[in-house]
Formats: sequence, structure tokens, C-alpha cells
Amino acid sequence: MMIAIPYQNGQVFQHFGHTEQFKLYQVEDGQITNKMLIPTGGSGHSALAGLLSRLKVDALICGGIGGGAQAALAEAGIQVYGGVQGDADAAALALAAGQLVYDSNARCDHHDHEHGHEHTCGEHGCGSHDCHH
Repeated sequence: MMIAIPYQNGQVFQHFGHTEQFKLYQVEDGQITNKMLIPTGGSGHSALAGLLSRLKVDALICGGIGGGAQAALAEAGIQVYGGVQGDADAAALALAAGQLVYDSNARCDHHDHEHGHEHTCGEHGCGSHDCHH
């Protein structure tokens, strides 16, 4: 299995569509056998899904992720584990061991802009940024 994590300073970067690099983890028999950093080149979420597909990624561990990115990843056959924060290596180890705690509802949604509501990232630990693409 190949796991990808949006990565910054050892942590799970909290916005998939704005990540500058992914850390990839090759997993065999529940153990991580290889790790590598892959730059994204500043691509948007659609291009990122294509990049992960070309890299033969099976699973994505992330913080916040928009519906469009989730759909593109699902179409590519990549399982998404959202709402994850903290150390990237620890998250990859937890998924490899089948023990990752994640939030299947973690999303960055665009809420009723026509009604004047402020857009925020909801309850998945986005921190202080917004999720505009």
C-alpha cells in the first residue's frame, strides 16, 4: 500500500489543496518500508489528485479537504482519511497498523456565499486559515 500525506515541517498539513509537498510511505505487511518527499509544484486540488494517482497512492491522510478534491480522489480510487492532525510519520504508522483515528466527515465546505455567511473550515482543526481555492 502507498500512503500520501500533505506535509509541512513533520506535520500533517491541514489543507490538501494548498500543500507544497506530500510525504509518501510504502507499506508492506503493516510496516513502513520506504518514505519519500514529493513536491507538488503549487498545483491545485484537481492536479494533486492526478499526481497521487500517477504515484499509485492507495490512501491519503489529511486534515481538511474540499468536496471537489474528495470526489477527484474517490474517482482515482484513493481512500481518504481526513481530520487528522499532528505528526505525519505517526499517522502513517497508525494507518499501516490499522489504528488511525480519523474523521470521515472532515471537509472544507463552501457555505452559502450568496447569503453573506463567512466561510470557515468547520470543525476539523484547520487552524487560522480559510479554505478558499
